Parts: sequence; structure tokens; C-alpha cells
Amino acid sequence: MYPLKFKRHFVDKVWGGRAFNKILNMDVSEEKLIGESWEVSSHRNGMSIVENGDLKGKTLKELVEEYKDKLVGVGVYKKYGSKFPLLIKYLDINDRLSVQVHPNDEYALKYENEFGKSECWYIMEASSDAKLILGIKSGISKSEFVERTKVNNFDGVFNEIAVKKGDFINITPGLVHASLSGNILLCEIQQSSDTTYRIYDFNRKVDGKLRELHLEKAYDVIDFNKYPEINNERVAEYIGTTLKEKLLRCEYFNVDRLKIEKEYTDLKSENFKIYSILDGLGNLVVNGYEYPLKKGDNYLIPANLEVVITGNIELLKSWI
Repeated sequence: MYPLKFKRHFVDKVWGGRAFNKILNMDVSEEKLIGESWEVSSHRNGMSIVENGDLKGKTLKELVEEYKDKLVGVGVYKKYGSKFPLLIKYLDINDRLSVQVHPNDEYALKYENEFGKSECWYIMEASSDAKLILGIKSGISKSEFVERTKVNNFDGVFNEIAVKKGDFINITPGLVHASLSGNILLCEIQQSSDTTYRIYDFNRKVDGKLRELHLEKAYDVIDFNKYPEINNERVAEYIGTTLKEKLLRCEYFNVDRLKIEKEYTDLKSENFKIYSILDGLGNLVVNGYEYPLKKGDNYLIPANLEVVITGNIELLKSWI
């Protein structure tokens, strides 16, 4: 087992932009608006394929089935079996992200035959006018909301929140969310799911047609009393010269932000972990081998590997 890097799976979106090329130096076609880059995924809609080392060419699904707990860890394999539980993406939001909501596990497993979608966003870049929709305003009942959707009248319905670089937002199932204005580049850590119920898409057309809405299912799963969790007051500590910030602990994933100067040793852990590089240059050192790190990279670190990270690097560490 060694640190695994995967080929990117790009998804064109009506709201996509050019930030992947300009900011993350990805080789993305200028002919399409790319909104998502799936970095670590075992989902059928965007399967990751190893691009480094002896396992090059194998899919993440194949690796989990072959190496089991040696890859993901005893605890994760016992809980999830051969279903890899996380999906890591970058999003380039250059136009309004549709108003949407995600189901929880119970609903998604019953109606979609996959996990629910709990996710979190780390804002890597944001224009000065960047604003999100996060939740429904207090006092708006389900019956009123249903009536509003029938006539596309959403004035005063949603919480509108300005966001900036460095914000961390936990978007749990049932929370209505969207982007409203500005440009945003973010890293998304989520359950392995691609289920989204679209509520409103600002009357945009693709190929001359309005995009599909999923109102009945959305009515079922919206939590009208759920408010956004934005973590900007973080528990932080220094480990040598490394700043470690605790961003999130939940049943689906844990997330820390690390700002490393010179060197940091990440000790062996029972389960896998994923590094998403937010900025900087450096190396992963594992068993005497070096793996280069740069902004935009993602590495899956198999269970029970000790990793030394060298250089000046800012990253998100996600694990279960």
C-alpha cells in the first residue's frame, strides 16, 4: 500500500467556470463549462482510476474489493464493506448553483438505492460579492413553501449569507442550499452519493429546455427548522511548526485543516485518510519514497501508513 493519486473526472455544469485552469492549473477543455472535478470517488457516476505506482489503471472500487481492510481500515470495512464511503470534489461555481436539497441515508437508501448526502464545503476562493442560500427563513411553513414553488415566488424565503475565503460550511441533509451571486472555488467532502433534489433553477434552459425539478421528493426531505453551520471559530493547536484546526466531527467524516511549515509527521491510523491540498508545494514521504504535492492535488492514504509531509503546505485532512 502507498499514497494513491487518481485521474480526475470532470463534470460540465451550466454554472461552471474557468477557475480549475486559472487557479488549480488543471488541464481542462476551454470548450466546456466545467463545474466539478471528482478527485476521489468510488461512485458509479464518476469512478476514480489510479494514475500512480504499481496499481495504476485500477479503479477505486476494484481496490476496495481486492484489498479490503488493508486499504480502508478494519473499522471502515466492518461498517461499509466494499462501498467506499467518501467522495471528494472541487467545485467551480461561476453562476448560480440551483436551489437544492439532499436526503438522509434512510430516505436515499429507500428511494435511490444509495447513501444520503451529507457534505461540507471549504471555501478556497471567493469574490467580494459571493453569497449563498443556506436554509429557509424562520416562519416559512411547508404549506407556504409548496405554494411559493408553484408560482416561482421565492422573495424573502431563503437565508442569504455572504461567504469568504476560508469559510467552512457543514451542509447536512435537509438543508436547502444554493449559490446566489459571485464566484466561488471550493473543496467538497461528502458521503459517496450523487442524489440531489432540485427545487428551483432560476428558469435557466439547457439545450432549449428547463432543467428537471424534483419538488415532491424535496418536500419530503426539507428540514424547515435547519440552519447552516458555518465554522469560523475553530479549535486550533500547534504541533511543532504545524497549525492544526479542527473543522468537523460527525458520523460520516471528520475534517481538519493543517498548515504545515517545514515538516509534519502524521502517525499511523487504523483507517484511511485523504489529503486535499489547498495551497503550497511539498512532498509526502512514505517508506522512503517521495510523492510530490501541489495545490489541487488529492491523495488517498491507505490504513496504517505513517506519512511525513515536507514543505510549506495547506491541506484538508478527511477521515472516518
